Amino acid sequence: MLYSSPGGGGGPAAGWWRGSFRMLHGPKETQAFARQLRRRMTLPEVLLWQALRCRPAGLRFRRQHPAGIYVLDFFCPAFKFAVEVDGEGHARGDRPERDAARDDWLRTRGVRVLRIPAQMILSDLEAAVGHIVVTACGDYPSTGFAGPPPPPGEE
Repeated sequence: MLYSSPGGGGGPAAGWWRGSFRMLHGPKETQAFARQLRRRMTLPEVLLWQALRCRPAGLRFRRQHPAGIYVLDFFCPAFKFAVEVDGEGHARGDRPERDAARDDWLRTRGVRVLRIPAQMILSDLEAAVGHIVVTACGDYPSTGFAGPPPPPGEE
């Protein structure tokens, strides 16, 4: 959904553009890329979207939502909460460093990020959705992969 420009009129939505929510819309290129991503979502993303679009616990999520130069897999604006579905590729090459930089950028803008492995969604969608709801509604910090914590001293 596209909104009118920040200076384009008043009304109840005019205040929406003030403050930290401005970062939620990226440049036109990012918006176009987000539209492309919506058309070619992965199977885990499609399954999760089918569950999240039913508004579990009353939470409203957006899919493939532009945020600055990034596109968030799923975003709940009410809680400034992003869910990223990570496939095997997220553990390879420089991807972990790029994901960490992206999460830091979002965190500095008040957005909490939850990374869920695609395999978790494929194996137990109900548990994944439950984990998302509890994390979104709770006062939890951003998390990395939804796996075991690192050994002591390696954090």
